[in-house]
Amino acid sequence: MISIPLLADMLSADSTATSGVTTALATATQPLELDVNKWFSREMMNDWLNSGINFGIRVVLAILLFLIGRWVIRRLLRIFERILKRRDIDGVAVTLLGSVLTALLYIALFLTLGGVLGVKSVSFAAVLASMGLAVGMALSGQLQNLAGGVIIMVTKPFSIGDYILAQTAEGSVRAVSLFYTEILTPDNKRIFIPNGVLSSGVVVNYSHEETRRIEWTIGIEYDEDFARVRSAIESLLESDERVLKTPEPTIVLHNLNSSSVDVLVRAWVRSEDLWPVFWDFNRRVYEDFNKRGISFPFPQLTVHQGK
Repeated sequence: MISIPLLADMLSADSTATSGVTTALATATQPLELDVNKWFSREMMNDWLNSGINFGIRVVLAILLFLIGRWVIRRLLRIFERILKRRDIDGVAVTLLGSVLTALLYIALFLTLGGVLGVKSVSFAAVLASMGLAVGMALSGQLQNLAGGVIIMVTKPFSIGDYILAQTAEGSVRAVSLFYTEILTPDNKRIFIPNGVLSSGVVVNYSHEETRRIEWTIGIEYDEDFARVRSAIESLLESDERVLKTPEPTIVLHNLNSSSVDVLVRAWVRSEDLWPVFWDFNRRVYEDFNKRGISFPFPQLTVHQGK
């Protein structure tokens, strides 16, 4: 049996151990309570609030600066284009240089916006350089188009407003940007052709020369008098002031087909008068030949029946 004094000593020892554990736990949790109080102190909350307000002000200023900068860039581009046009710079060079200037101005604007937002210019430039390298590697094929745009500006195979044929697409040139050339088709469709393709491919420029030649093929019947037909065509050409006297028009008997005699007519006009003269002459030939009794042929098949 355990004596009463021994039991009392054991209970006293257990009480002392329990008290020590409680003290140790209190001591261990005290720094945590101090850290929590430190993080959520009034001073820290004020710092966070001030930082948020300052960042919000920077964002608002950056937005305002972007809007103002975009307006200024547009004004500068208009002034730049006016200066180039006053100096009789080619339209292709005007649009291409305008695209380059636009890119440079927007890069400068974004660098300024980064400074307003607190981003260091060196870090921002490094980010832009990294992005530029990544985009350049992803779009390596566009470098050929960029070089093609420079070649077009230097060689000037066409100008703004010229009517061209390239890669089975034809239309009037509207603009030449860094990577693409925009043309407008006669049926009002916009086609974007890569500059690399234009600079290395075949381009037909219908507007480069001041004059162009029109060609008609008119079929008449075999029993018609060629001299009479020739005289009628000469009268029609001489009465049209848009047809140039030099070089002289050409009227020849071109081909003997199975059902018709083909008369070839060639005349020179100014480039802007080509299609109006072409369509108008077709109408006038039809009306004049009917008045003169000159018949147009149609396919015929003669069948000889044996006895």
